[in-house]
Amino acid sequence: MEDEVDSHGRSVSRRRLLQGGAVLGTASVAGCFGMFSDDGGNSTPQNANVSDFRGTGPLVEGNFRGSGRLAQGRPYPGGTSINDLPDLEGDLALYIGGGEGGIYTNLINKLESIYPDFSVQPSSNDSASLAQSIVEEVNAGASQADMFWSIDASSLGYVADNDAYESLSDEAVAPVGNAQFVGDDNAWAGVAGRARAVPYNTNRLSASDIPNKVQQFPESSALQGTMGWAPTYGAFKSFVTAMRLIQNKETTRQWLVDMREAGTERYGNEYAVSQNVANGSLAAGFANHYYALRVKNQRPNAPLELAFTEGDAGALVNISGAMKIKGTDKGELVDNFVRHLLSAEAQEFFATVSFSYPMIEGVEPVGDLPTVGELSPPDIDLSRLSNVQDTIELMESANVSP
Repeated sequence: MEDEVDSHGRSVSRRRLLQGGAVLGTASVAGCFGMFSDDGGNSTPQNANVSDFRGTGPLVEGNFRGSGRLAQGRPYPGGTSINDLPDLEGDLALYIGGGEGGIYTNLINKLESIYPDFSVQPSSNDSASLAQSIVEEVNAGASQADMFWSIDASSLGYVADNDAYESLSDEAVAPVGNAQFVGDDNAWAGVAGRARAVPYNTNRLSASDIPNKVQQFPESSALQGTMGWAPTYGAFKSFVTAMRLIQNKETTRQWLVDMREAGTERYGNEYAVSQNVANGSLAAGFANHYYALRVKNQRPNAPLELAFTEGDAGALVNISGAMKIKGTDKGELVDNFVRHLLSAEAQEFFATVSFSYPMIEGVEPVGDLPTVGELSPPDIDLSRLSNVQDTIELMESANVSP
């Protein structure tokens, strides 16, 4: 990974690009988003205040760009516009994973306002429960939904592993710019991404204090007794699952034990971890990247920045994704809906409203967030994250209850 040079001529690795960049760029974001949770946490999303595109090119009814500083000055998004897609028509029964459901519902409402002959009947629950329901219903020959929109790849993988899906069309998944974010046999397509990150307090640590590899964290004197995590969170379990698959079971168990014995504090969700890092009660923590952005959105002067590890489980990029449920008679509508989720407008919505990583070329992440390519995520089949039971047993054996 090549280094960049900052304004003072110092060499800065790409994983440090957020220092003084994207996180600081959230300082005056308007239209407070409130607190969000992506893994079935207790937080409740508020409706985001969004404004229309301020670039050139075709516009559609409704607004898709988030308001505030991060949205200002962005070019008109690349990719296929909604205007160039077939109209959405018909009723779609949708199982939608909780947590980010408020944001997703906001987008669905916009699409329904554009297409008067299109309506969605959503059923919401945590993604893991919905995945289990889908498999049970398909096995009983009584599927209740046409489509599954999950907050994580593990739930999508569970449905795929149990042959409870139908392949999305090649045309539907074509916009996804990274093959890692499309399931085998087009079982699912990623529509928004989130990166594991290390929020740290700039009054207590410098970027150079954060090791490049997550395996080095327990032995770092700067991090001893200063970190926080949220083991009950789905994103954390996916991170541990990735470590187990990349390393091995015993190495992962020992890492959990070492981090626990190093005094890592437990929190109920990763937003709380990021808040406590900003407060200074923690020096650093483990969290999805956008929680630091949301904290800075509410607290512009918080001494909070992000670092990323390289090529390991700590650099995992997980996805929210969509799949077609086996037995649906609305297959063409599902394909068209997925194409809309991967449109220029929808991807700009995900990038600027929830600060997620866009899945298509031509739409950049907000501010100075490094791209997925610059993050150097591990080469791992995201569908394999569905094997969570082994991870739960591993965490329990390490006395880190999930």
